[in-house]
Amino acid sequence: MKKYHPAAGTNLSDLDTPVLFLDIEAVEKNYKAVAETYKNTTCKMRQHTKNIKSPLLALMQIWAGGTVGGVCTAKVAEAEAMVHSGVTDILIPNQVVTRDKIARMCSLSRLGDIKVCIDSLENLEDISQIATEHKSRIGVLIEIDTQMSRAGVRDSSKAVELAKLAVKLPGVDFRGVMSHQALRGYKGEEDRIETARVAIQICLDAKEAIEAEGIDVEIVSSGETFSHDIACNMDGVTEVEGGTYALMGTIYGFMEKFAIANKVLSTIISKPDDKTAIGDVGFRGLSWMKDNLPSVEGYDNIRVKTLLEDHIVLESDDTMPLEIGQQFVVLPYYQDIMVNRWDDFIVVRNGVVEDVWDIPGRGGFH
Repeated sequence: MKKYHPAAGTNLSDLDTPVLFLDIEAVEKNYKAVAETYKNTTCKMRQHTKNIKSPLLALMQIWAGGTVGGVCTAKVAEAEAMVHSGVTDILIPNQVVTRDKIARMCSLSRLGDIKVCIDSLENLEDISQIATEHKSRIGVLIEIDTQMSRAGVRDSSKAVELAKLAVKLPGVDFRGVMSHQALRGYKGEEDRIETARVAIQICLDAKEAIEAEGIDVEIVSSGETFSHDIACNMDGVTEVEGGTYALMGTIYGFMEKFAIANKVLSTIISKPDDKTAIGDVGFRGLSWMKDNLPSVEGYDNIRVKTLLEDHIVLESDDTMPLEIGQQFVVLPYYQDIMVNRWDDFIVVRNGVVEDVWDIPGRGGFH
């Protein structure tokens, strides 16, 4: 496949569509906001790269400040993309259970500080055995389920059991605890703060239970974009796993300090009636979560009716203002899936192409 690589200096309006572009000024604003938030805090940001999938974007936040100097990656493959590009402090806030992937972590550990989350004795023992065979060491954190009802131990006693075994086994270093939370709909600042505090405290309770057994807990990795400014002010949290803030989506539109940076430029190709228009991008280039569709920038009277493979159907309560051949910009509700569909970011500053950056973490399912 021939990649689309517009020259620097090309106007945004001259780009072929559909195309994913990166508003680099918005990225810089978001990174500056994080650097300012964590400038005088003990707790720092550990950016989650499942959203950006780009080592260069990760390094930009590290250079801007306010971070631990490393990142989170959802998968081993994403960790490899980061380490091979010079980001060597990695936490995989997920379980890695198969022999081949554990062996790949062992290889990475020779190049950087590799840490992974666990929630079972069997997995911990397997990591220890394989790391010992490879003469390497893997850091382990215990995942605490605080709200998500997926991976993670459900009570502090299980966390203590795992920590006691981790400090005894060869090939692993017990580093701490980790948890993840979500804000299921914005109901105001009071609810946002309370949701974050209640969930993160469960993780801190596990930390305290482990420390009561005389075991040092170096890392408490918790918090995310919606709670980034809350977690860093909770005593005991050492790092926050923010991801969405970097490129943003309308899901967190209430967080005005951050701007949407990842956008898709599309062109109207059909107008079946005076209230409907069809664009040249669909779910192969965009994403949505359940009933949460993307939106059209700058047009409050236009909504996305549906997405097909290569078409977006727009509708308006009034006469559709967009004409055939006219370009428009689509804003994602949530960007993880969307970014994963593209090979490159077309980097745009003030409406003009500045560069083209590849997305090496794209498709890192394995």
